[in-house]
Amino acid sequence: MSTDQVPIPSGASAAILKPSEAVPDSAISVKGPQFDKPYNLQEFLASYQRIGFQATSLSRAIDIVDHMRAWRLSDDEPTENEPDEYLDPEVRKNTRCRVFLGYTSNLISSGLREIILYLVKHRHISVLVTTAGGIEEDFIKCLGETYLADFNLDGADLRRRGMNRIGNLVVPNNNYCTFEDWLTPILDAMLAEQKETGKIWTPSSFIHRLGKEINNEDSVYYWAYKNDIPVFCPALTDGSIGDMLYFHSFKNPGFVLDIVQDIRTLNELSRESRKAGMIVLGGGVCKHQIANAMLIRNGADYSVFINTGQEFDGSDSGARPDEAVSWGKIRAGAEAIKVFADATLVFPLLVAATFAKGDWEEKQAKSDEKDRKASS
Repeated sequence: MSTDQVPIPSGASAAILKPSEAVPDSAISVKGPQFDKPYNLQEFLASYQRIGFQATSLSRAIDIVDHMRAWRLSDDEPTENEPDEYLDPEVRKNTRCRVFLGYTSNLISSGLREIILYLVKHRHISVLVTTAGGIEEDFIKCLGETYLADFNLDGADLRRRGMNRIGNLVVPNNNYCTFEDWLTPILDAMLAEQKETGKIWTPSSFIHRLGKEINNEDSVYYWAYKNDIPVFCPALTDGSIGDMLYFHSFKNPGFVLDIVQDIRTLNELSRESRKAGMIVLGGGVCKHQIANAMLIRNGADYSVFINTGQEFDGSDSGARPDEAVSWGKIRAGAEAIKVFADATLVFPLLVAATFAKGDWEEKQAKSDEKDRKASS
């Protein structure tokens, strides 16, 4: 029995079988890592470029950070009104991009603290901006441990037991008591110096002093003190330090912190940068304080944001880099990317593929040179 053939509806055919434009030769095809062959870490991270979605965004972030690291003023021709100090070839070769790193307090509570410490210890970062917890949790970890726990622990039970939960981490309340015992005599001494000399402390000089006082190589701010890297914390009172300052103001009143001097210093560090880069983990104060400082110089040259914030609520935390371009906080045409991810997942990979890789390659080159001289 035969059936009559019915022609395909022309509208449906045109909709489904629409011809493609020619794909440009520069297009990159999607391809994941191939595990049939051995991989080292750097090859594995290089494969992220072609995976797509946030893996590709991370790959782009790696490229931007490498450009921050590699730039020297000697890469650019002197401008028409170049200051005399920047005409010296040696000065141009040694003038680098100033990298501003911002991070929220929970990341110091997490194991990212050790990665931030590495960057500060090896002078890979020029300026730090964080929140109150991002300062105090570093010192508290020098005085007592933070422990892995669970997101689902009962809050009332933890309160009864004197345990404080940060996500799936727990900090015993005794750590904060120990912190008060350590901080109070330092506050007494700083207040005495203020009264004797008339010097007014700023949040950054306060943090610098605590970095000196802790005298512990496990501390981020010890290394910031040692390497003279400024640390800004515009919300310094929003945490345990604020609690300690509150109690201290009753026992020994008169201690003053000047935030105006700090905003001037931060903005000037931005304004005077020949190139400036932002790496910001999380959102809120630390993200906007750096971005707003970039406005003083008509925007950052390089920007990498890593957070899980969304832009639908209009928050700065969730804003994509292009919104910062509209404000002049990132320069039009600058290299910028936002990676939508938990920083604890991707920041270790970013550092491994950039700063750490550079250090490993430099050490290997020195070792090879030493071997070459020994054998010659």
